[in-house]
Amino acid sequence: MATQNSSPHLREIPPPQVSFHRTELAPILSLYGRMVAAGEWRDYGISSLREIAVFSIFRRTAENPMYRIEKRPKLRDKQGMFAVIGMDGQVLRRGQDLKTVLRVLERKLIRSVD
Repeated sequence: MATQNSSPHLREIPPPQVSFHRTELAPILSLYGRMVAAGEWRDYGISSLREIAVFSIFRRTAENPMYRIEKRPKLRDKQGMFAVIGMDGQVLRRGQDLKTVLRVLERKLIRSVD
């Protein structure tokens, strides 16, 4: 009679998902709120995947995202784990400090007053 070894410590544990921490979401949502008040942005979506977390920003709900704020922990020691990516896939800014990376989007809020 063959016995099956089904002890729980031998099962593969799936890798954890990458997600934004509360301290990382605060500056993102602050910027998002200001842009909504200015009438620039309308909707957002958050995706937590195995190797990446994405905050997508939409002008309208049914469109492709205008911008994506990505968190890739594997790039922490290389290029920086945060990135802002435009609609065409171009990396607008990448770095270690989220607030510094988000400055590229804050410039869109500044307008000349006539």
